[in-house]
Amino acid sequence: MQSIHYFSQIIEKGLGDLTFPAKPSNLYDPLRYFLDLGGKRMRPMLTLMSADAFNIDCKNALPSALAIELFHNFSLIHDDIMDEAPIRRGKDTVHSKWNQNIAILSGDVLLVKAYQELAKQNSSIVAELLTVFNKTAVEVCEGQQMDMDFESRNDVTIAEYIEMIRLKTSVLLGCALEMGAIVAETSLENKELIYEFGQHIGIAFQIQDDILDLYADPEKFGKQVGGDVISNKKTLLFLKAFEIASDFQKEELTILLEEKDLEFKVIAVRHLFDGMGIKEKCKEIMQIHYSIAKEALHKINISTDKKKPLFELAAYLMDREI
Repeated sequence: MQSIHYFSQIIEKGLGDLTFPAKPSNLYDPLRYFLDLGGKRMRPMLTLMSADAFNIDCKNALPSALAIELFHNFSLIHDDIMDEAPIRRGKDTVHSKWNQNIAILSGDVLLVKAYQELAKQNSSIVAELLTVFNKTAVEVCEGQQMDMDFESRNDVTIAEYIEMIRLKTSVLLGCALEMGAIVAETSLENKELIYEFGQHIGIAFQIQDDILDLYADPEKFGKQVGGDVISNKKTLLFLKAFEIASDFQKEELTILLEEKDLEFKVIAVRHLFDGMGIKEKCKEIMQIHYSIAKEALHKINISTDKKKPLFELAAYLMDREI
C-alpha cells in the first residue's frame, strides 16, 4: 500500500519529464509557466491510486494520469479566459500575463499533448481509454456551458445544479479513477464502481466548497469568504434558499442581490441563510453523495487493504471544517 506522497512524486517527475520546444516561445512558454504553478494534482494521483488498488505497478498508468492532468490544465486556461479571471493559484493567469489569443492556442496544445500521452499506453487498451476520455471531455464542456447559461437564468433547479457540477467537475474524477482501472484490466463491474465512487465524491466535494465559500474561516480557506454571494452565483445554498423561502424571505434575498455594500451583503445573506437552516440542509445533500461514494467503494471486489488509500483520500477531501 503506497502513500499519497509516493503517488505525488511520480506525477511531479512525470510532468517534469515533459518537454516542449523552445520556439515559438509565445506558444510554449505559457505552458511551462502554467504547469509550474502547481496545484494538488489530485486527478492524476487518482489514476495512479486506482491502478495500484487493482494490483498493478501504478507507473504503468502514468501516461493516462498525465493525460488527465494536461486536460485539466487545458480546461483551466480556457475557463480563466471565459471567467475573465486575473489570478490563478496566486499568480497571473495565462491570458493576463500574455493575451487571450496566446492563452487559447496554448490551451489547445495542452489538449493535444494529453492525447499524445494517452497514445503511449498499451495499444490493446488505448481504444477503451479514448472512449472514456472523449466522453468526459465532452461532458466537462457541457457542464461549463450549463454554468454559463445559469448566469442569465432565474429558474435554475437544484437538480439542474447538481447535474452541472457533476459534468463540470465530478466526471473528471470518475474518469481519472476509471482510466487507472482500465490500465489494470480489472472487471467491468469494478470499473463502473470506481467511476461511481469518483463521481459522487466530486459532487460532495463541490457542495462542500459552496458551503465553505460562505462559512469557512478566512485564515484556513485561502480565498475570499463570501465570493459567491458577492457575485450572485447560483450555488446550492442560493437555490435551496429560494426553494424553501417564504415570500417575505424571497423579497429580502432579492433586495440583497442588488446590495452595493459588499461586506454588509455577505453578513446579511449569511444571517438570512442561518435563519432558514440552509447550511444544514446543504450538508445533508452533501452527505448523501458522500455515502453513495463510500458504498460504491465498499462494493469493489478487491481487498479492504487495497481500498484503504482511497477511503483515506475521500475522508481527507471531506474533512474541511464547515
